[in-house]
Amino acid sequence: MHVDDFRRVVRDWLEHNLKGEFAGLRGLGGPGREHEAFEQRVSWERHLAAAGWNCVGWPVEHGGRGASLAEQVVFHEEYARADAPARVSHLGQELLGPTLIAFGSAEQQHRFLPGIRAVEELWCQGYSEPGAGSDLAAVATRAELDGDEWVLHGQKVWTSLAHVADWCFVLARTEPGSRRHHGLSCLLVPMRQPGVEIRPIRQLTGTSEFNEVFFDGARTARDLVVGDPGEGWRVAMGTLAFERGVATLGQQVGFRRELRALTDLANDTGAAADPVIAERLAEAWMGLEVLRAHALRTLGDPSVGTAPVSKLLWANWHRSLGELAMLVRGAPALVTGGGPDDLDEWQRLYLFTRADTIYGGSNEIQRNIIAERVLGLPREVRP
Repeated sequence: MHVDDFRRVVRDWLEHNLKGEFAGLRGLGGPGREHEAFEQRVSWERHLAAAGWNCVGWPVEHGGRGASLAEQVVFHEEYARADAPARVSHLGQELLGPTLIAFGSAEQQHRFLPGIRAVEELWCQGYSEPGAGSDLAAVATRAELDGDEWVLHGQKVWTSLAHVADWCFVLARTEPGSRRHHGLSCLLVPMRQPGVEIRPIRQLTGTSEFNEVFFDGARTARDLVVGDPGEGWRVAMGTLAFERGVATLGQQVGFRRELRALTDLANDTGAAADPVIAERLAEAWMGLEVLRAHALRTLGDPSVGTAPVSKLLWANWHRSLGELAMLVRGAPALVTGGGPDDLDEWQRLYLFTRADTIYGGSNEIQRNIIAERVLGLPREVRP
C-alpha cells in the first residue's frame, strides 16, 4: 500500500472509531495527566488491538502489522492529529516488546508478546535508582539465584505507572562485586507479589504517575532474563534506542498543537503585540521545524549520537514552551483556580516540562555521551 493510501486508512479508522463511548477520551492522558480516564483508555487500546492497530511496527510473525518506518511515522502522526488519548501501554509496546523481539528467547516472546499486544498485561521500567538515574551504569539493585528463581533486593525510582503495572523489566546486578557496565542483567519481574512495595511520588502538578519501587526478596523465574545473565547493559541500551524511535514524530504533532493553541491565546489576549513574545513564538515555530527535520533525517540511524541529540532538542524546546506560556499568560499564570493542584493547561505544561530535561537521561548526561562517544573528548572523571 502506498504511504498516502495508508494515511487515509489510518485517518478514516480513527475518525470513525473515536466516537460513542470513546469520543470523550480525545486529548486525555499523557505526561502529568496519566490519571485521566485510565480504565477507559485501557478499553480504547484494547479496541485498537482488536482492529489490528496496536504494535503496528512489530513484525507480522510476532502479532504486529509489519508497518514500514514511513507507515509507522504516518500512524503516530495521524493518531496525534486526531487528538486520540495518550497510550497507557507505551512501555510494553514501544520498549519491552521490541526488546524481546531483538534479544528475548522464543519462550519469552511466546509468553509475553501476545499480552502486550492485546493490552492484557501492563509493564513498567525498573532502571533508575536514587544513586543511578541518568548514570545508569551505577545500578546497585542486586539479584541472586536461589534454585530456579532470582531473588531481588534494591530500590528503583521515577518508575512510571508502576502502581498499575503487572510486570516490570528490571536492570539488576547479578554478578557480586561487578562494577559499572559489567555484571548487569535485564530481568522480567511480576509486580503483584510479596517483596514488592510501591510508593507514589507526588509531583509539582499534584499528580502521582511516578513511583518508588522497593524490592525486598521479590522473586522471578530463572529463565526470565532477557539475553544471557551479564548482558544487561547491551539489552538496556537496545531498549533506550527503541524509546526514541518513530513515536517522537507523533509527539511533535502534540507539540505543534500546543504551540498553535499558545499562539492563538497570545493573539486573543493581545500578548502577541509585545515584540519579545512575538519573537519567542517565531523561534518556537522554527525550533519545531528543526525537531521534525532532525527526526526524519535520523530515522533508523543507529549512530550513538542520534538519540542524545534528539533528546536534547525536544526536551529543551518543550521546557522553553512551558516558560513561554507563562510569559504569554502574564500575572494570571501565578494564581491557581482553587486549590494548589487546580491547574490550567498552561500551568501544568510549565510545571511538568521542568522534568523534560531530566527524565530519560538528563541534559548533562546526554552532552557527556555526545562529547565522549561521538567527539572523542576525554571522559569525565568519575568516582
